[in-house]
Amino acid sequence: MNRLDREQMAARVARDIPEGAYVNLGIGLPTTVANFLPADREIFLQSENGLLGMGPAPAKGDEDPELINAGKQPVTLLAGGCYFHHGDSFAMMRGGHLDICVLGAFQVSERGDLANWHTGAADAIPAVGGAMDLAIGAKQVFVMMELLNKSGDSKLVAECTYPLTGLRCVSRVYTDLAVFDLGPDGAGIIEMVDGLSLETLRKLTGLALRDGRASACIPE
Repeated sequence: MNRLDREQMAARVARDIPEGAYVNLGIGLPTTVANFLPADREIFLQSENGLLGMGPAPAKGDEDPELINAGKQPVTLLAGGCYFHHGDSFAMMRGGHLDICVLGAFQVSERGDLANWHTGAADAIPAVGGAMDLAIGAKQVFVMMELLNKSGDSKLVAECTYPLTGLRCVSRVYTDLAVFDLGPDGAGIIEMVDGLSLETLRKLTGLALRDGRASACIPE
């Protein structure tokens, strides 16, 4: 099978962000989505440290140490972009003013529960940040993650075993092998990579996945 690399995953998420959307990109892998947003769509990126109107990452040598996202990565600011107080940023996140947030995850349940701040391990460092606020405040929550962890276990599960960030909050999961819709009836497949069968994907996840594909594979 042809797994998607991280840039291909980011490009796939970017395809589903519509014109005029207000979007928060979570720390880590989701920040790369900014580099693949279609140039013909006006999309407003928000950062919890108080930015609205972020652009893609700057070219090497053009970084501004005072212009960073919540993950302390250098960013650019588009024309009309603005800075504001951290408290105002969280009011925006909690008040239902974001259309979409894109988050990473340790686990996501097939009905949309999210676990992305702590593995529960004794030596793990918890890092909730603004994830709880985004999970309940955004109108849609997308998760971007590799389907399998380092041990080969699926991160899309029947029930989360890690501490939860939010309940029934994730609507869609983008992975290196497939894209899933989540809801009360469980997980459904939207797309799969070329060379991967439905039977194999069900074995990898251990879930009775619904087949809701509009096409046979994820376009490259």
